This record gives sequence, structure tokens and C-alpha cells, in this order.
Amino acid sequence: QGYEGLVEGGDNIKQANWLSVSNIIQLGGTVIGSARCKAFTTRAGRLRAARNLVEHGITNLCVIGGDGSLTGADIFRSEWAGLLEELVRDGQISEEVARQNCRLNIVGLVGSIDNDFCGTDMTIGTDSALHRIMEIVDAITTTAQSHQRTFVLEVMGRHCGYLALVSGLASGADWLFIPESPPEDGWEDLMCERLGE
Repeated sequence: QGYEGLVEGGDNIKQANWLSVSNIIQLGGTVIGSARCKAFTTRAGRLRAARNLVEHGITNLCVIGGDGSLTGADIFRSEWAGLLEELVRDGQISEEVARQNCRLNIVGLVGSIDNDFCGTDMTIGTDSALHRIMEIVDAITTTAQSHQRTFVLEVMGRHCGYLALVSGLASGADWLFIPESPPEDGWEDLMCERLGE
């Protein structure tokens, strides 16, 4: 469950072996879980996460996520030595354990359906999201045609219109709204005229 799993520990931290990863290759990446974790945004939460990692002898993390996840990883890495010192001072771990776990290695992978990270052609999750959108569009297009109705489809994207733009192009959408290019005044009349055609 992402950082929530690090903070909570217990059964959230499991060793991946052949048996536990069998038959998941066709599933979406969220099979490993995902959660927003307010606790990890605090030093106390990161201290608990550090304690759980040290308890399991984990000093290598692979963080897959967007801006929040990768920023959190960078903060965690920069605080690591201080977190271990605090755990030693509080008697939660020995100095020997702190020495054995003195370095935290992190690999960050951009997982953002928004495809809004420079230096890569496509971020993890974008292709899957576009595929799902196109499946939905294909399914509702025949319904829209048979009922002679206009359908409005909202896609995810937060402040980034990449998914809307690319899926709009791929599906032949008649009208498109993206945050990067807000509609001009009078758009309602233009849209109605276009749809009327």
C-alpha cells in the first residue's frame, strides 16, 4: 500500500517470491496497492517507516509514483541518517543495527497517467489509462449513435490534459476541454453549432 504500508508495517511488508507474484503479470500495477498517506508527510510517520524498514533489513526502495511520491522519497532519503540516530537515541534500535542500515538506496520510477514528466516518452500508467479510455469510448459510441445522443466523457488528468487530448484525437471527439487551453468566451454557442452540424 505504498507509504501507508511502510508506516503501518506488519503484514503490509512481505517478501515477494515466485508464488506470491505468479498470475499477476496481466493485472494493473496497482495489484501491489496504493494509498495516499498523510502520516508519511510528517517526521513521526517517516520515523515509523524507517523503523519498519530496519526491522526487515530493507535498505533499498523502488518508489513508483508521481510528484508526491517522489518528493516523499527524496525527503525520506535526506532524513535517513537523522531518523536512524533518533531510533538509536530512543532505544528502538541498537547502534550496530543503525550501522548495518546506514544507507538508504532509492530508485524512483515516474508513475503518472498524466504523462507530465520530461525526459521520457511515456510514463508508467499512461498507456494503460489510454487503453481503458479507448475501450470505454468504443463501447459508448455505438450507444450514442443508436440513441442519437451526444455523450460527455470526463477523463482523469488533474492539471494535465494529455489523456483528454490524445484520447480525443484517437476517438475523433467533436469537442475537447483541456486545462492547458481554457475555452474562450462564447464557447457554448460554438460547441452547440459544431454538434448541430
